[in-house]
Amino acid sequence: MEITDIKIRKLLSDGRLRAVISVTIDDMLAVHDIKVVSGQERLFVAMPSRKDENGVYRDTVHPITPQARSLFEESILYAYEKQLAMVEAEEDDSL
Repeated sequence: MEITDIKIRKLLSDGRLRAVISVTIDDMLAVHDIKVVSGQERLFVAMPSRKDENGVYRDTVHPITPQARSLFEESILYAYEKQLAMVEAEEDDSL
């Protein structure tokens, strides 16, 4: 499996939600509505989910192995940090 594209759909600064991301895998499968969330100790990646009939949120897409989860998290957080740095640099240039 190869992550072939990561698109930052939204960057947010208020609240715990920091970004909404779309990921393309092997140029064949797109996963939308992945979230970057600010936790108590670190940023983490939340996969797309929906509420079931019992009111419990369940992931609709998720990595199966720890290695796949690590690949997703590291790639997404790297892209997020890179985008954030670009936005901050643009803001500094406009001052």
